[in-house]
Amino acid sequence: VDCTLGGGGHSALLLEAHPQLHLVGLDQDPMARAAAAERLAPFGERVTIVASNFAAYTPPGPVVAVLADLGVSSPQLDGAERGFSFRSDGPLDMRMNPEVGETAGGLIDRLGESELADLIYAYGEERLSRRIARRIKEYLASEGPFPGTAALAYAVAGCYPPAARRGRIHPATRTFQALRIAVNDELVALDRLLHNAPEWLASGGLFGVISFHSLEDRRVKTAFRGDERLERVTRKPLIAAEEEQERNPRSRSAKFRLARRR
Repeated sequence: VDCTLGGGGHSALLLEAHPQLHLVGLDQDPMARAAAAERLAPFGERVTIVASNFAAYTPPGPVVAVLADLGVSSPQLDGAERGFSFRSDGPLDMRMNPEVGETAGGLIDRLGESELADLIYAYGEERLSRRIARRIKEYLASEGPFPGTAALAYAVAGCYPPAARRGRIHPATRTFQALRIAVNDELVALDRLLHNAPEWLASGGLFGVISFHSLEDRRVKTAFRGDERLERVTRKPLIAAEEEQERNPRSRSAKFRLARRR
């Protein structure tokens, strides 16, 4: 089960490496499913694509492996219309499934200043969360809804002293992460997967998770260490080699942990 099918990259490699494998790919994003269907078409009936969030899925029987790549896919990040990134201006959306649920713009409009600050601190680990929440609410009160991601990023960056705005990481990165996590209920979904996936596995089956920030990695580490159903294969997370990090900068923060069903 590829819990985060995306464009089908992981799935294609797994299907090529294991000719007897039947793969179930899950994704709630209709655009991702369409892209994956095209990429995986050569594998024919060996592939089943399911429109589902992994937190809501149960396989029909035991599986040999479960993989979850928790990162936002490149097409989602690069498509300004999805609103995940501030590098290209787009609507404040951030929904993994653009057909249902509350947008990021709706969320910041609905929450009070204190609630918004708590969210940015908890999900973004942002030390300036109260200052940022105040700035966001002041903007909404005087200007109305943010016209897009660029305006929100500019408002957040203004909460930092000038010298801190020129670092390698944009000042708005943690706030955008927090809003995306909240909009998609990502940590609740991850907790559910970590609880359910070991039950999906046949004895000796593998469970691998690629995480991209400490909130996710801590959960995976704790689950793999404390779950009596699992035996850790990786004691420390695997990270991308320096060559890969140079070729694909988005891999720099990736951590891969693997466990086996007892």
